[in-house]
Amino acid sequence: MIPETEVDVRAVRSQGAGGQNVNKVATAVILFFDIRKSSLPDIYKTRLLQLADRRITKYGVVVIKAQQHRSRELNRAEAFDRLQALICGVATVQKKRTATKPSRSARKKRVDSKTLRGRTKVLRGKVRDLS
Repeated sequence: MIPETEVDVRAVRSQGAGGQNVNKVATAVILFFDIRKSSLPDIYKTRLLQLADRRITKYGVVVIKAQQHRSRELNRAEAFDRLQALICGVATVQKKRTATKPSRSARKKRVDSKTLRGRTKVLRGKVRDLS
């Protein structure tokens, strides 16, 4: 869990987009989290800085905006959840994918069936003399 003292939270009142939501005045919450100044372990910091995510600026600041809900508290909670998910994604070690090539028995079976099909096709066109 990230200490809330390391996260700069700003709230901005934004008017609804118009259309059917004319009366919705949402309070957008914007989080600024400086990766370099944080108390995260160094390995997480380097992984976060190398992450190709548009929310991470070139200065190493994570900017997350939440404006889904009408209340500031819900938007704040959602923004913190997104930040937590970003850091959890870096904290978990990705499992290495093994090459999924067909097994030896599967390859052999396929070759056998191909040759069998080839033989039956050849026999199909020929008229055999039974005398």
